[in-house]
Amino acid sequence: MKTRSTQSEKADLLKKLHYSKQMLVLPNIWDAAGAALLEEAGYHAVATASAAIARANGFQDGEKMPFEQALNVITQIVNAVEVPVTADIESGYAMDWSELKNNIRKVLATGVAGINIEDSDPKTNQLLPTEWQVERIRLIRKVAEKAGVRLFINARTDVFLKPSSLSNEEKLEVALERGCAYADAGADGIYPIFVQDEAAIAALVNEFSVPVNILITKGTPELQTLHKLGVTRVSFGPNFQKAMLLAMKASLKQMKENFRHSPITGLLT
Repeated sequence: MKTRSTQSEKADLLKKLHYSKQMLVLPNIWDAAGAALLEEAGYHAVATASAAIARANGFQDGEKMPFEQALNVITQIVNAVEVPVTADIESGYAMDWSELKNNIRKVLATGVAGINIEDSDPKTNQLLPTEWQVERIRLIRKVAEKAGVRLFINARTDVFLKPSSLSNEEKLEVALERGCAYADAGADGIYPIFVQDEAAIAALVNEFSVPVNILITKGTPELQTLHKLGVTRVSFGPNFQKAMLLAMKASLKQMKENFRHSPITGLLT
């Protein structure tokens, strides 16, 4: 009889996947059916996308979806698969240290092996002070250790995402500074979202002591190129959901215009 791995064992496996010869490819999903499909297709881990989960449940991204509802979806995803699940919890849905501590306990209770945590304030849409985010990462690590869970913390920095007067070189410098500080604070990986320049990606990979996660979107170098640059993890954010909805929209349009069901039934086996 097959037994389910413990939460910490899954976290260990998730971390190990970041140091294997193969790049960890995570086509982020938003429900249990998508998670099961990924596992069936042979993917070794599952990642959620907060924007996709929010949209699937009638909300905008940016912690607009009630936290408890988001936790319910994450729990369903964890229970649907045996492989490790890493959850996008945005900025932690927390206004202060106490609330962050309580929320991380709730996240751990879902059974996830890892999390993404952003360094932006969803209320102001501004970057949090580096020192503040460092303390938040340290707090998350302490909460996980106290709970006896070896949680994989993927620290996202939004330097390349936010509108700014900084030059590309200055953004890279800030991202390097923040990423190094986050790794020193206990982060297991750094996620400089929306960086696309190959030279910048190479600089980030070479500077950080932990694995680098790159977002795959229009304009991002191909997977083979990223692998050669030393990137160990890529994720797609809400882009798989967007692609699926666009394909559905095209099929619906064809069916309506041609008055034939083949655009839909032709896909069925």
